[in-house]
Amino acid sequence: MDSKDFYCLHSELCKTLANATRQHILDLLREGELTVGDIVSHIGGSQANISQHLALMRAKGIVNARREGSYAYYSIANRKIFQAFDLISEVMRESLETRNRTVDGAVGRPANEEDNRDA
Repeated sequence: MDSKDFYCLHSELCKTLANATRQHILDLLREGELTVGDIVSHIGGSQANISQHLALMRAKGIVNARREGSYAYYSIANRKIFQAFDLISEVMRESLETRNRTVDGAVGRPANEEDNRDA
């Protein structure tokens, strides 16, 4: 596989995970396998919508499904996805903290410091 193909696959995986519902599903699957009904009870929404998200995640190799009777149980395909998810979450939290500190530090300061020098 050349680098172009690799980056296309990488991009597709990232696009699949760039959805709040799928990120929530991913977070729920940390604890182990769940049925569609289990996921719906945590997230809300329709069973059809959650099933569509899971089908896409399965097609992209993010989740596995196993059948037991009339139920499909979903689990994470590779636990390293959680490491990537956690790193991105950590970067996001740090970025938000930095932004909040910047905003908090700017409160009370004049918008244009030069205006203050002439006073």
